[in-house]
Amino acid sequence: MTLLKDFRFWLLAAALALALIAAVGPTRVVRQPLYRLVFVVDITRSMNTEDYQIGGHAVSRLDYVKQALRRQLLALPCQSHVGLGVFTERRSVVLFEPIEVCAGFAEIDAAIAALDWRMAWAADSRIAAGLATTLATFKNSRDALVFFSDGQEAPPPNPRYQPDLTVFKGQVKGLLVGVGGDQATPIPKFDANGKRLGFYRPEDVPHRSTFGESDLNPEKIEGYDARNAPFGSRAATGDEHLSRLHEDYLRKLAGDSGLRYRRLTDADSLGLALQDSEFAEPGRAETAIAWQFAGLAVLLVSVLYWRR
Repeated sequence: MTLLKDFRFWLLAAALALALIAAVGPTRVVRQPLYRLVFVVDITRSMNTEDYQIGGHAVSRLDYVKQALRRQLLALPCQSHVGLGVFTERRSVVLFEPIEVCAGFAEIDAAIAALDWRMAWAADSRIAAGLATTLATFKNSRDALVFFSDGQEAPPPNPRYQPDLTVFKGQVKGLLVGVGGDQATPIPKFDANGKRLGFYRPEDVPHRSTFGESDLNPEKIEGYDARNAPFGSRAATGDEHLSRLHEDYLRKLAGDSGLRYRRLTDADSLGLALQDSEFAEPGRAETAIAWQFAGLAVLLVSVLYWRR
């Protein structure tokens, strides 16, 4: 009986010691892949198109990207670094350079949550040109670029004036993420205060580029005049007031620039895409092991009561 009491005493003492160690918050250094990522998000108006769902409710592409990014923050290991930028018109702006995800989690999360289409400084969406200026910024950088867009240019691109992205091959590591659905969907229209006014109509948007010279044969352009009407006299019609994911176009941009392409299909697809070893660097990070000591303490206490 005395031995049994002594046995219980030592179990309780060991459990207490383990609990105290767990309370200190011990850590150990482990080898694991670390990341330096800069997320650049298209905030042009087509990104307001609501063709995703969260919890059974339709949400905009921009809101879905924000949700995916905030979820990804939780998945990245400490000592990884994340920066954030936005794209509109024909260039992107980095809002902040990469900062450590654990120490700066609240600030990064708040910045992502605050992304809004009203941050745009112009209404145009020249994605190829914007990607070119962004790639030039990231040339030979150790940071990986993750560029989100639905691929809809406004006005539609004129192939004659497309930038040459092949000059960046092998100089920038990164991912071009396609956002949106395959079905052409109306684009919500808002006033400057964010009040919804309905949807864009055909007469509200340009259906072709009128910059420079037309890429068509002049003989096929109705009312063509080299000086006064290089695109003809007939008004252009089309469905640019609707939006869908221009996946073939984005794949081409990614292939030309040397980026990888992935489509944002669900909340986990971004994390799977970023697991590519190209985006990771070997590193050492501290990981909490208090749970191991706490678990052992609970186990010893359980044995103590089981032997009663």
